Amino acid sequence: MLPKELSALASPLNDQQLSQLQQAVSELSTQQLSWVSGYFWGLSQTNQVIGAHSAQTQLSVAAKPASKLTIIFASQTGNAKGVAEALKKEAQANDIAVDLFDASDYKGKNLAKETHVIFVASTNGEGEAPDNALELHEFLQSKKAPKLPNLKYAVISLGDSSYEFFCQTGKDFDALLSKQGATPFLERLDCDVDYEVSASEWRKQALEKVKEMLPRGEAEVVQLPIGQLNHKESQWNKQNPYTASLLTSQKITGRDSGKDVRHIEIDLDGSGLTYQPGDALGVWYENSSELVTAILEQVGLSGIESVDLDANSLSIHSALVAKFEITSANPQFVTKYAALSGSEKLQDLVQDKDKLREYAGSTQIIDVLKEKKTTLTADELMSLLRRLTPRLYSIASSQAEVEDEVHLTVGLVEYQQGDEARLGGASGFLVNSLEEGDKVKVFIEHNNNFKLPQDDSTPVIMIGPGTGIAPFRSFIQEREACDAEGKNWLFFGDRTFTQDFLYQVEWQKHLKSGVLNKLDVAFSRDQTKKVYVQDRILENAAQLWLWLQEGAYLYVCGDATHMAKDVHNALITVVEQQGKLTHDQAEEFINDLRKAKRYQRDVY
Repeated sequence: MLPKELSALASPLNDQQLSQLQQAVSELSTQQLSWVSGYFWGLSQTNQVIGAHSAQTQLSVAAKPASKLTIIFASQTGNAKGVAEALKKEAQANDIAVDLFDASDYKGKNLAKETHVIFVASTNGEGEAPDNALELHEFLQSKKAPKLPNLKYAVISLGDSSYEFFCQTGKDFDALLSKQGATPFLERLDCDVDYEVSASEWRKQALEKVKEMLPRGEAEVVQLPIGQLNHKESQWNKQNPYTASLLTSQKITGRDSGKDVRHIEIDLDGSGLTYQPGDALGVWYENSSELVTAILEQVGLSGIESVDLDANSLSIHSALVAKFEITSANPQFVTKYAALSGSEKLQDLVQDKDKLREYAGSTQIIDVLKEKKTTLTADELMSLLRRLTPRLYSIASSQAEVEDEVHLTVGLVEYQQGDEARLGGASGFLVNSLEEGDKVKVFIEHNNNFKLPQDDSTPVIMIGPGTGIAPFRSFIQEREACDAEGKNWLFFGDRTFTQDFLYQVEWQKHLKSGVLNKLDVAFSRDQTKKVYVQDRILENAAQLWLWLQEGAYLYVCGDATHMAKDVHNALITVVEQQGKLTHDQAEEFINDLRKAKRYQRDVY
């Protein structure tokens, strides 16, 4: 809106003109207001010079696409955003005029005004666009999508090849832009989880192309929307983690539980690191030395063999401890080892992508190597492996409550393979390798797609079975510290009440104090028929629908493979039944909640 003090008496506009102008600009973003301002200024200058030219001619001159690079990121957990921000800095260093946009803040119709665009896109869930890109993704598939004959574009995709729909969002944007007549100036790059090196090289190639196409000019500094600036920039990040100390590692499942879940507290004192409820903690971990030795023995290496890595020379044993992923297998590893070893079993698996993904997802690297004993050189072994990447854990605390600490809820990944125990890389490191006082390298990964509503009076519904409870502990701590007036409803589920009710005493305290208004639990193994959180959702359908009508925000955290899908379907059923809608209308209702950021998910 125009400033309140701007009135007809203070301007050359009459009341009607002023009213029309205020109405016209009331829904424009800061970016659009800046464009309109420039347009009107250009229009006035054009009028002074050419006077009698038609308004149509003036409009065509003013609307000519600007010669700049626009970067748009579709990011769920922050990786794509990080690549986009690095690209922006590199563009500015190359004297390229550049704008950077969160996909949720970009109007799809403005693509018709662009000349050069780079999309940085990650993929969410089963091939879905990230939450911040849902509207843009949907818009480009609609009849409203503009023709783009003048647009040159490039796409870099981030994903995990262990999943069926690898880099699907990037592939979608590539296909949709091409369909509208845009021309790629560089081939799309689909990056796996160890994307740093390939992404860096692709950015360099992309900017070289852009420099050739665009006139050189002063780089623009574009401020991200307010929602992106709600945390301080820190010197500590993924590339430069902070070395923190472990304060506490306490088992919070019972003695007879089938799971080992830990409440972990880490000291951030002196780091200056800040976080908000919904953010994640990135943890750089080291692999078990015993597992490294077992892998080396399996392929006939002693461990003292020297390898060159990142311009340094070190032993293969040291490289496997600190630089490579050696626990979880992946389809690429299985495929490469099948070729090197000649294993008939593995070669058969490679022919069936579904079976290959299933096998790789449930088998550790040491057990793939045991399918057929094969002697490898140190370089051959390294060529099979992904580079180590940090694990992200949902933060289970609010700084308003714990100050210079950060809390995590970590489930130890463990199972038996014959007579041998298998542990997860990061969880095994946090639970089994660290003692209180030991050091751990960490950084904050801000997640703008999983945040409490800005209005503290808004009701929230939290659905978090198992370790998915973590962010909701931070939500409740924050709401209590802020004296938030909004109601809070938690759904929690696990195996048994006596052994697996995580943070039970805390939830009971919050219920008693009134911070938590409603708690519904589902312990699947405490009765003959298994009961899950989605069953509790359906049982409370009428009240849940009422809360939604009151503007409640929905949050889901935890397992993406089964739980998140089952909860999603239960929510659709609630809306369909309580809202008297068709199934398609209910799906659209839930999708609209996601677009409005009233339905947010942190699933893995």
